[in-house]
Amino acid sequence: MKAKHAKHPGEVVLELNRRDEPLWDAANQLRKPSPFRIKRILVPTDFSDCSKKALAYAIPLAREYEAAITLLHVVPINYSAGEYGGGTFIDTEMRANGLRELDRLAAAEIRENVTFQNEVRVGSPTTEIIDLAKSLPADIIVLSTHGHTGLKHALLGSVAEHVVRRAPCPVLVVREKEHDFVEE
Repeated sequence: MKAKHAKHPGEVVLELNRRDEPLWDAANQLRKPSPFRIKRILVPTDFSDCSKKALAYAIPLAREYEAAITLLHVVPINYSAGEYGGGTFIDTEMRANGLRELDRLAAAEIRENVTFQNEVRVGSPTTEIIDLAKSLPADIIVLSTHGHTGLKHALLGSVAEHVVRRAPCPVLVVREKEHDFVEE
């Protein structure tokens, strides 16, 4: 076995010959497989920069575990149409716009060997996220939070908080303005 310097700092190239194969096999047998089995990652998005940051975390996770990403956009229920109708048309248009935006987002962000699908639903974001996580079934949900506190949080609530409380699987919550582990 020979060790040589690699092109990049901190890396080494090992050259093995036939006599070294038993050592290589023994080293590989010592390596235990990961206890995590992630095959489906659900990434809800509202197309904000914050939700794009959550996708930036989901992509390398999907690559690492050879998992598929499901991008979800939820169109809120349109109560404004009321008795005058038009709700179905508006929901249909918003659903089509959501699907186009998901296609653009996926084309811009998901570039390398990651399987994905896009899903648009109409309803309450929390309910639709939980329902899709159950029906996939998702192994993990990666979503963002804007980190609102105080009165704004009390009035608006937090989709992320409700999802964490009700999710059928682990949830990775990515904060808008915190330390990043993923290099973009």
